[in-house]
Amino acid sequence: MALVLVVDDDLTVREVVVSYLRAHGHEVVEAGDGEAALELMGSRPADLVVLDLMLPGIDGLEVCRRLRSSGDVPVVMLTALGEEGDRVAGLEHGADDYVSKPFSPRELALRVDSVLRRTSEPAEVVGPRVVVDGDLEVDAARHTVTRAGRELALTAREFDLLWWFLTHPGVAVNRDDLLQEVWGWSVGDRSTVTVHVRRLREKVEQDPTHPQRLLTVWGVGYRWEAS
Repeated sequence: MALVLVVDDDLTVREVVVSYLRAHGHEVVEAGDGEAALELMGSRPADLVVLDLMLPGIDGLEVCRRLRSSGDVPVVMLTALGEEGDRVAGLEHGADDYVSKPFSPRELALRVDSVLRRTSEPAEVVGPRVVVDGDLEVDAARHTVTRAGRELALTAREFDLLWWFLTHPGVAVNRDDLLQEVWGWSVGDRSTVTVHVRRLREKVEQDPTHPQRLLTVWGVGYRWEAS
C-alpha cells in the first residue's frame, strides 16, 4: 500500500480522486493548495503526488519544481484538456505522467498504479544488467546512472527510456513505438516522448544542443549512437 498525496483546490475533484485511490488500496492524504502540499510532504513524505497545475498561491509547476529539487517522489499532474503547453511544462519540471481534465477517475487510478510499479519495482532485466557506453555506466539492478563517475539524478521514466536506448543501440525508433515500449501506452501524447528525450539529453550529453549519443532521425524519431 502506497501513501498518495492529492493536491487540488477543487473539493469535488479531490473527493472523487481520493475515493478511487482508496478503493485501489492506497492510503491518501489531501491538500487544497501548494503551500499545504509542501508542508505535508515535509512532515510525512508521500510515495506519489497527484498534482493539479492550477493552484492558488504556489502553482503546480512550482510545487513540482520544489519536490524535484529535494527528492525524486513520482508526480502525476492534472492538466486542462487541450493545453499542450501546460502538459509540456509539467513534464519539463519533472512530472512522471499526466492526466488531462476532465478525466476518468479510473484512468487516473490506473496511471498512479503504473507509475508506482515502475518506481518501486525495478523491471525484469533481460540481458546485461550493467551497460557501459563511454563515460556512461547504467546499472539496471541498482537503478543508477553515472557519467564520468558522477551519479546522475534521473526520474523513473528517464531511466527506463535511457535503458531502452542503451539496449537497442543503432535502432531508429519513432515516438509512438517508444510510448508503447517505455510507457506501456498504446495511445498517448507524443510530446511526452519529446520532452523526456530533451531532459535525458541534458543529463547524458556533453552538449545537449549538439547531441552525439541520442540523435534525432528526421522523419522517423530517435536513435542511440553507441560510443
